[in-house]
Amino acid sequence: MDTAASHSSSSSSSSSIMFYDFLDKMRNPASLNLVKSIKSFIVSFQFSSANPENDSERVQEFFSTMEAAIMEHPLWAGATDDEFDCSMEGLEKYIMTKLFSRTFAISPEDVRIDQEISEKIHLLQSFLRPEHLDIPPFLQNEASWLLAEKELQKINAFRAPREKLHCIMSCCRIINNLLLNASISENHVPGGADDFLPVLIYVTIKANPPQLHSNLKYIQLYRRQEKLVSESSYYFTNLVSAKSFIVQLNAKSLSMDEIEFEESMQAAKLDSEVSQVEALQAQMDPISSTRMHGMKKNIDGRSNYPYMEAEPGELTVEDVERLLSLYKDVVTKFSSLCRAVRHPSATRTKPSLPVPKGRDDILLQLEGTITNHPRGEGRGT
Repeated sequence: MDTAASHSSSSSSSSSIMFYDFLDKMRNPASLNLVKSIKSFIVSFQFSSANPENDSERVQEFFSTMEAAIMEHPLWAGATDDEFDCSMEGLEKYIMTKLFSRTFAISPEDVRIDQEISEKIHLLQSFLRPEHLDIPPFLQNEASWLLAEKELQKINAFRAPREKLHCIMSCCRIINNLLLNASISENHVPGGADDFLPVLIYVTIKANPPQLHSNLKYIQLYRRQEKLVSESSYYFTNLVSAKSFIVQLNAKSLSMDEIEFEESMQAAKLDSEVSQVEALQAQMDPISSTRMHGMKKNIDGRSNYPYMEAEPGELTVEDVERLLSLYKDVVTKFSSLCRAVRHPSATRTKPSLPVPKGRDDILLQLEGTITNHPRGEGRGT
């Protein structure tokens, strides 16, 4: 756990060093032609029409072109493989930071999917427990999982694909280390993805990382492809699978009674709607909102209902305004409750947990088009 956290810190420092080393080389007069090529590409890209697939190909092709040019450039004569790789990482960060607003969450569809995932996770947070995902008790460590959640929540603090991917890897490494330690202490044979994926799904739900869909899509499209391999690819693919599982999640996906699941979801929706109403009311009428908050503290005490014993002639104009506000609030909540009772969620079939084989499979998952995958069903795939 500590090792993963320290690795996260050291990796962030090395990332900054790589970037500033790249900028220093670009300031050298000898790199003028490289600078011109980079600026020309950025300007051309920014003025072209957005098309994620085509944009990804253009960026990846430019990375390849620049890699060849840098490799042959005198400034990198005698450079080690690590030094050369650092320069390419710096190039990726520079390019994608400049193009971020043009490439990240640019379509209304992506925005919609992000919102739907975030809202669904918010509902699940209110009742989902580790046992619902068949996580055995000896592997449960919610206090330590907080570290993994915090790493995942950092993902929107960065613009470079490498740094976003690093947040995912830090999260997954923490989970993996905790599972290994728990397995050793319990003499349990590590179950690989069967142990890891359910925990990652749970951590993702607890973290509710911002714009999850768009971040995964952005990394897949714009991280240099030769770097999205090995450990990076494994952890990234697992988070894509976790996201797909959450999108398709229903009662049959969990070790949970179907009626209990539906009731829990409806209760969470109602609570969310009431919270939104109260938040809006607080913005529009802070005085009335404060009084309502006070009234809810003790529904058994008649002192919490200041108008119960009042006579019509005793009411002031201000009292009438407050009563009208309270009336509207009650009607809104009652209407929400009626909708929840009359229109329960339809039962859906159990979703498959797709395990993507490659870049195209992952992209299909990121677009939400895969509903069943030929490589199996369930969380343990």
